[in-house]
Amino acid sequence: MLVNLNDVLRPARAGKYGVGLFNAVNLEMAKGVLQAAEENQCPVIIGTAEVLLNTATLDETADMLLPMAKRASVPVVLHFDHGLTHDLCVRALELGFTSVMYDCSTDTYEDNLKKVKEMADIAHSYGATLEAELGHVGEAAGHDPSAFYTDPAQALDFVQHTGCDALAIAVGTAHGAYKFPPKLDFTRIETIAAQMDTPLVLHGGSGLTDEDFRHAIISGISKINIFTDINVAYAEGAKKALAAGAVSATDMFPYLVEAVKEAADRKMKLFSMK
Repeated sequence: MLVNLNDVLRPARAGKYGVGLFNAVNLEMAKGVLQAAEENQCPVIIGTAEVLLNTATLDETADMLLPMAKRASVPVVLHFDHGLTHDLCVRALELGFTSVMYDCSTDTYEDNLKKVKEMADIAHSYGATLEAELGHVGEAAGHDPSAFYTDPAQALDFVQHTGCDALAIAVGTAHGAYKFPPKLDFTRIETIAAQMDTPLVLHGGSGLTDEDFRHAIISGISKINIFTDINVAYAEGAKKALAAGAVSATDMFPYLVEAVKEAADRKMKLFSMK
């Protein structure tokens, strides 16, 4: 069933568990993630990000994921992540995405606030939700996360003035594969969470330990973004298929779906905090 972020993140915050966002750029990834969600009977967020549109366009992604989300037996949010341009975020809403992240985190605080407020109003007019980012979660390679941590003193002011429905915070993670183990600032998460009811989001989740995830969720994180883990799992599934003698794409598909499903299943079980 198709829902928005408020439908899944507000219960997650109240229940102290996490909901995963798994970017699904093709049919095999989408099937793997949704099968895992249905087997676990847990809500899930699927979608794409602007940086991934070279793999499948926004229109193509909507054509594929929107019917699958509607047919699913569990709540599914269709989310456009890290939208960097106003027009693409609006286009996602026009196509039926139920949530967008408008990433203005590299702008000044004032510009970030102004642009996010405008987009939040637009998203809400579609019955959709808006995620924003305060601080900046950069790339794992050559990035010092502490230089861009979210300022707790700004966080409450930001959500109050923008009306965003979820806030991604920078607390020590980074996008992509880590060269060195990340060190999360759990006290910062707790401080920000204590100030507001708005669900908090952890980007750059791939590569963290199970204990990191549990501690982050207990501290106040409600949404966790995962892509690298299922992206790598997909490639490993392809290797397994070829090693097993697959000679065509259709021979490979079951291996690809199963690999993504297993990787997503592990995260869903972990995030459920059961």
